[in-house]
Amino acid sequence: MHAPFEVDIVDNSPADSDRESTEPALAIPVDRVNFIIEKLREFDAPDSPTGEYDDTYAPTFDAEDQDALEDREDQDRNIPVMQELKSYIDDLTVDEQVDLVALVWLGREVDGSARDWTEIREEAAAAYNGRTLDYLLGTALAADFLEEALSLLGYELDRTRPDGQAFGARFH
Repeated sequence: MHAPFEVDIVDNSPADSDRESTEPALAIPVDRVNFIIEKLREFDAPDSPTGEYDDTYAPTFDAEDQDALEDREDQDRNIPVMQELKSYIDDLTVDEQVDLVALVWLGREVDGSARDWTEIREEAAAAYNGRTLDYLLGTALAADFLEEALSLLGYELDRTRPDGQAFGARFH
């Protein structure tokens, strides 16, 4: 039997009077969240490059076989991105992984606001199970939810870096 995960509950909320002018404290750097957003979008992209395929000698399939083949090609196409995400997320601390899940939860809230951050993060910490990657990949629109949460917390994503390195974010 595995020992339960230990998660530090961090009060990441600024004082009410400073809420609009103080950057909310996150255990995970925003640049890392943005990298994960980009990789999740790459994973979900239907037109990700899969390389050249010469079908000159390809067998003829019926519609069911063709659907199965296309599903398999989609899975194969995503293997490198999934491996990169797995490695990246595995290298995050438990607190950083909790922040990722909490950000998804905050971003999917219809009326979510920065005031909800502490409560949502505490719930995510209590629910932590070590399957952060599975959760992110299994959550439709996870990248959008992460981006929305960062926006709610006052971060503006900077997607214009010409050097191709990790994207930045700044608090506004």
